[in-house]
Amino acid sequence: MRLDKFVAHTTPHSRSEVRLLLRAGRLRVNGQPVKDAGLALGPTDTVALDGTLLTLRGPRYFMLNKPAGVVSATEDGEHRTVLDLLRGENPEGLHIAGRLDIDTTGLVLITDDGQWSHRVKAPGRHEKRYRVQTARPIADDAETRFATGLCLRGEEDQPTLPACLQRLGPCEALVWLQEGRYHQVKRMFAAIGNHVERLHREAVAGIELDPALSPGEWRPLTSAEIAVGRVPGS
Repeated sequence: MRLDKFVAHTTPHSRSEVRLLLRAGRLRVNGQPVKDAGLALGPTDTVALDGTLLTLRGPRYFMLNKPAGVVSATEDGEHRTVLDLLRGENPEGLHIAGRLDIDTTGLVLITDDGQWSHRVKAPGRHEKRYRVQTARPIADDAETRFATGLCLRGEEDQPTLPACLQRLGPCEALVWLQEGRYHQVKRMFAAIGNHVERLHREAVAGIELDPALSPGEWRPLTSAEIAVGRVPGS
């Protein structure tokens, strides 16, 4: 691993900041001052910052209650991103395990473990649950049509996988999906002649949004939640 990448993963400093640390002589490898940010570290090399030995941490896993108006991206020139909300955490290497539209709220999982996020997002292996509010009363046959599969506009030859819809009121429902197509929930309701007014994700892969988290707040996942994400079909 490169020295700058190692330091970025073990401290709050970005790679560009690592170069400043090197110029200031604050970093040492095997007790010796170094200047090369691209120095390749071996398995027995030691790195210290201001005399403190750095240790490579394990993968990181977070849940965030995404508010409306925040984009599910690592960077964006116009809007705040979910990573901007992770105050105090180094964003180096982090990515979103399942994005939400800018106006959709709720559970977002963030990690630097690529294999874990791939399993969480795999179609048909992990369910996602959404709370939906619609512009018009939900049709009586909506449950049946969702369970059968719907042909979405532009994807008429690929019906959706069976989905579960549970009506909570005339214009409110819970929806369970096994896949994650572009704007899928909104397009499914459009396919039955309705319009989604509000959309909130409550759960992904058996991981429930912590009700103690206000919009914009986050916390690390528990070991049990991380394990749930590792088990196919949990």
